[in-house]
Amino acid sequence: MIYVEAPTPYQPAPGDGPSLFLAGGITACPDWQSDARALLTDAPIVVLNPRRRHYNPAHGDTPDQQVAWEYHHLHLADLTLFWFPRCDPRLTVQPITLLELGTARAETHLQGRRITVGADPSYPRRHDLQLQLRHAAPTMNLHHTLHANVTDALYTLNLAAPG
Repeated sequence: MIYVEAPTPYQPAPGDGPSLFLAGGITACPDWQSDARALLTDAPIVVLNPRRRHYNPAHGDTPDQQVAWEYHHLHLADLTLFWFPRCDPRLTVQPITLLELGTARAETHLQGRRITVGADPSYPRRHDLQLQLRHAAPTMNLHHTLHANVTDALYTLNLAAPG
């Protein structure tokens, strides 16, 4: 696995393998990206992770830089894995991830973009996601676990499932 974390730029190189963007909650959400990374450790894949270990506006990190990195790498990835983790609905329901999912879903028809989607059973808008996907993508599964979502991503990329 090649691991790329924001703000490090990634440029595909021969032999890198397919790339997977980890799209989902960051602010006021558990670090599910670390769990996904652990599941993907042995896969011949490039993992693009927008969650920074260290984000500090005092050191020049800005929201503009973060959003630009995410936008570029979302469109660079061979597949985007969307995960909606459990969260406190008083703090967030992950509106940016919902926007990114809507955009990606529209682009699956226009540009052949590939996605996989999952939501923790306790994600507060899970039922809404299920209803929207049922209409927009009736054959797409909404996965109940991160492991199932990662497995589907690897299957979609024609790679072996995690152990």
